[in-house]
Amino acid sequence: VQLQASGGGLVQPGGSLRLSCVASGNTLSIIYMDWYRQAPGKERDMVARIDTHGSTNYADSVKDRFTVSRDNVKGTWNLEMNSLKPEDTAVYYCSARTRDKRFWGQGTLVTVSS
Repeated sequence: VQLQASGGGLVQPGGSLRLSCVASGNTLSIIYMDWYRQAPGKERDMVARIDTHGSTNYADSVKDRFTVSRDNVKGTWNLEMNSLKPEDTAVYYCSARTRDKRFWGQGTLVTVSS
């Protein structure tokens, strides 16, 4: 499975951004489609998850602000980020989990600053 993320950039506090991830290869093997982020000097943490049934999970820090969605046929998933805060600044990674492995896309930088 290969992953390609896009959509990062600079946004002011309170603004919105949409990240997208496109999967190729054996996309039917993907069980979970995740978004992680890593801020400078911090560990990489999961932000949001969506499974093949559409069930979602979010980190407490982004609940009610971020929304994850997926298109199983196209092998894409998105992260809608609203009410962005400076502490949301990080490199965001899309990640796919199959039964046996986890795959990572390249990171996309999100900077929230005035």
